[in-house]
Amino acid sequence: MKNKSSSVNSMKFKKAIAASLAILILLAFTGCGTSSNSAATESPKQEDTSTSAATESPKQEDTSTTASSSSIESNEKLNDLYQQENQIFADHKNAWDKAFGFMSKNTGDDTMNENYADFLANTIESNKDSFSEEEYNTLSKDIETIRGIEEEITKLEKEIAASDSSSSSSSDSAESTGVFHGFKGKDLDGNDVDESLFAQNKVTVVNFWFSGCKPCVEELSKLNELNDKIKEMGGEVVGINTDTLDDNQDGIKEAKEILKAKGASYKNLTFDSDSTVGKYAGNIMAFPTTVLVDKDGNIIGEPFMGGINDQSNYEQLMKQIQSILDQE
Repeated sequence: MKNKSSSVNSMKFKKAIAASLAILILLAFTGCGTSSNSAATESPKQEDTSTSAATESPKQEDTSTTASSSSIESNEKLNDLYQQENQIFADHKNAWDKAFGFMSKNTGDDTMNENYADFLANTIESNKDSFSEEEYNTLSKDIETIRGIEEEITKLEKEIAASDSSSSSSSDSAESTGVFHGFKGKDLDGNDVDESLFAQNKVTVVNFWFSGCKPCVEELSKLNELNDKIKEMGGEVVGINTDTLDDNQDGIKEAKEILKAKGASYKNLTFDSDSTVGKYAGNIMAFPTTVLVDKDGNIIGEPFMGGINDQSNYEQLMKQIQSILDQE
């Protein structure tokens, strides 16, 4: 029966350790954020853009720092609450060891975690006759204290989860929308291209593809038609063949042959795979994928997956393009 006592106490101590580890992890991420900011200033042009780039950048950094500090503080409070519970068990060790001895070996942690105070109270009540009056009163009083602690723990855990979700969402959003800030690359003929490509268009349709992707190749002709159509509206289609990254000459040669065979004359780009947009391209899991980019190099809305040679897909993409043009 002593094993159950060890199991329950172990569960509580594990929670405390987890909270401590969470604090260390958050501190580590704060450091990473600083490195990331340094990397973003490597390109003078990128630095200029980031100042206006995401006009919300300075505010976003402050918010992120505040969120991290808040999460660290919450985790410290959580750790303290777990220690308070552990201290209660330690202060009345003999009584609690006796109580834990009555707990069913078949009771899982999930049952205890549903409502820990109720679980303890039910155990005491169902074995009331086995305790002296003093033991019963001590345990009952402890359980009410634990109940209050558990309520605070639940509240803090929800706050931490919400804060982590918000920070993650803000970080992901900043990284995924601004991937073309400070863009530098070349077209497939070796001509330099930078972020001014996007600045000159009301909207730029960027299509990610690769040469061995049949649906990608099948939609190239339709993308060329789309390019002709939106050029009249102040837009442009740009292709990015992931086989051509890092100036891969074999990949560039094959891509050019495919584009020519499909009658696709719109601009296709290559760039370093370790650049911001290169990392974005490397994380794409389904091809073809198309994104809409505004004048500032920000991705607007969600990525569009699937070939536009399908009429319904084409109409859906055109609707998104038109909604952006209408805002100009």
